[in-house]
Amino acid sequence: MKGQEWYQADDVAAEYDDKRFSQGGQLIDRREKEAVLEAIMPVEDRNVLEIACGTGRFTVMLAERGADVVGLDISAAMLQQGRKKAQAANLEGTLEFLRGDAGRLPFPDDHFDTVIAMRFFHLADDPEAFLREMRRVSRDQIVFDTFNRFSARSVYNWALPMGSRLYSKSEVSVLLAKTDLTLVDVEDDFLAPYGLYRSIPNRLATAIRTLDETVGGRPVTDHFASVSYWNTRVR
Repeated sequence: MKGQEWYQADDVAAEYDDKRFSQGGQLIDRREKEAVLEAIMPVEDRNVLEIACGTGRFTVMLAERGADVVGLDISAAMLQQGRKKAQAANLEGTLEFLRGDAGRLPFPDDHFDTVIAMRFFHLADDPEAFLREMRRVSRDQIVFDTFNRFSARSVYNWALPMGSRLYSKSEVSVLLAKTDLTLVDVEDDFLAPYGLYRSIPNRLATAIRTLDETVGGRPVTDHFASVSYWNTRVR
């Protein structure tokens, strides 16, 4: 995985949410959570694994809505932040955080209803192998996102400290075919890059987001969206 040392640093974990999901980044957080909920509703009583759960944004959200959730991450520092969130939400007994490698998941075949991986595939050095492993432990559904090659992110991608892999739609389609996954739906969003939203106040970001949604709602602009949210089913 790219940037493992950066991602596992204590100071990065402590500041991760504040740097990415404060100010205009709140809009990113809201949209990503919408994408996950829309894909897997109804959530209640669903058995879910989140890979690369980080600070537990989605893990805690799903547990609050009645899912049986396991969050797995390579970073002990990130998992500690997730446990603090679970404790603050009185969810310690309803979800589990595990340290582990996404390439060798410590679960039997077909163990989960749904496997999700958000903010993961841009770091994957072997996306097909990781997707196969996700497919192995899921009996129904896999939900993930990718950053897109023909987007504004490509302009500054080289400067990111953790590295980042960008995907074309055709590349992801090939991955799905190779791993026996059927595409249910894909949504494209954010013509303006994430970095812009994170760097400006929420009020200004909201105005840009309104324009982004208006222009981005046209089919011709889908190819230039920063991110795609993929909802797939196991064949």
